[in-house]
Amino acid sequence: MNTKHIVIIGLGGVGGYFGFKINRANEINKQHKVSFVARGTTYTTVKEHGLTLLSPEHAQPITRPDAVYEHISDIKDPDLLLICVKEYDLENVCRQLSTVITPNTILLPMMNGADIYDRIRALLPNNTILPSCVYVASHIKEKGIVAHKGAAGKLIFGKDAAHMSVNLDWVLAVCEQSTIDFELKENALSAIWSKFIFIASFGLVSAKHNSSIGAVCTEASQKKEATQIMQEIKAIAAKKDIFLAADIIQKVFEKAATFPPTTPTSLQLDVHSGKNKTELELFAGAIITYGIAENCATVYTQRIYEEIKAAHIHL
Repeated sequence: MNTKHIVIIGLGGVGGYFGFKINRANEINKQHKVSFVARGTTYTTVKEHGLTLLSPEHAQPITRPDAVYEHISDIKDPDLLLICVKEYDLENVCRQLSTVITPNTILLPMMNGADIYDRIRALLPNNTILPSCVYVASHIKEKGIVAHKGAAGKLIFGKDAAHMSVNLDWVLAVCEQSTIDFELKENALSAIWSKFIFIASFGLVSAKHNSSIGAVCTEASQKKEATQIMQEIKAIAAKKDIFLAADIIQKVFEKAATFPPTTPTSLQLDVHSGKNKTELELFAGAIITYGIAENCATVYTQRIYEEIKAAHIHL
């Protein structure tokens, strides 16, 4: 296999976990060049001390990449880009990437959301983009230090419908060598939307009520609101010919019930901590936009979106 340049952009919970695993394997086999892109204190910490992952999966908690960049413009000839940023930074990151990618650069966005592929495609129309979703219980403990607990992170990704003939064998080999639990699907949209229907409905309802995942499951009014939002998402998916299981709503509540009852959602935490950048548009905005495009009613999503905005003027 030829040497490839693999770049991880963003070293939060997701980028820190998967970036660590890729670079740790590469420190041993020295097959590729691995670079990290981070900002501010994270950049300084990783540049000076390496990236730390506190995880039962790795006895050696520190890894040092071949390069650490503070600016995307410093990236040279990337072959694979793992985009692990907050959704509200996505367009800005893509605009910067447009000046550094090559025609053969493969983009792997490791982000929540049903519309991530479409948003990247609008700005970077010619590259291979692998639609994906991830499951990992990891978070930033300190800048440059990521903590992971529970099961191994899971990466599900699919081929790019616009570039089906692109050879992904070397990308799969990188995942295997990095001991990443992954699954390649011909079409990953069902997996992406199956996650989205959960995180969007529970995120919006918990943000409105400043409640937990457990409360959304057990309090009748909140459960009803979440169900209504899920029904709207399910209808949109059907119009887009994206398969969701007939009992997907029941399955979502069953999955949610496995979380500790007091577990918060990231949108709830961000909204009620006063942040002016949140995932509100990623969830409600995407549902409403897709609803208009597919002529599907999104009355309940629109209502809760407006209620959250009205109650939190910083948004």
